[in-house]
Amino acid sequence: MLDRQPELEGDLVRLRPLRQSDWEALFAVACDPLIWAQHPAHDRWQEPVFRAFFDDALAQGGALAVIDGASGAIIGSSRFQGLDDAADGSVEIGWTFLARPCWGGGYNHDLKRLMLRHALASVAECRFMVGENNIRSRRALERIGARLTDRREERIMAGGAAVPHLTYVITREDFARGPLSQSR
Repeated sequence: MLDRQPELEGDLVRLRPLRQSDWEALFAVACDPLIWAQHPAHDRWQEPVFRAFFDDALAQGGALAVIDGASGAIIGSSRFQGLDDAADGSVEIGWTFLARPCWGGGYNHDLKRLMLRHALASVAECRFMVGENNIRSRRALERIGARLTDRREERIMAGGAAVPHLTYVITREDFARGPLSQSR
């Protein structure tokens, strides 16, 4: 069975279960409007909106704090959610955001490598849901070897609007052959 709140350590980041006491540090990262500019929940930088996101993350039980390995500072978060026990199972990895200074410097690769390696030891597939118009996140998923599927879903997001989301996947086999398996 997949432990959705492990403690993991990589080259650049450490992951640990998100705690209520992380609110202030995580909101200090999340209050940057540019983080959310392409995201379907583009208003998540606002405190009441982020508070609902944070509370939901704690309630779901799969949220992780992303900590800079060098400084020890919280630089973002991610989640394991939607664990599917059918067949070999699958889990969704998502709700990931990182501080802008951590964009493009290998932090997302390290974070996703850790999460994928951990999850794929227990499940056959990891799913990623991304807003159809969130080009930055779509490209980041493609860079880590995720494949776009034909599965689509409408998710209720910013302002109560239904937003089209695309599904990307990485299987155990994809991971073994992909760019993240070559790291640490």
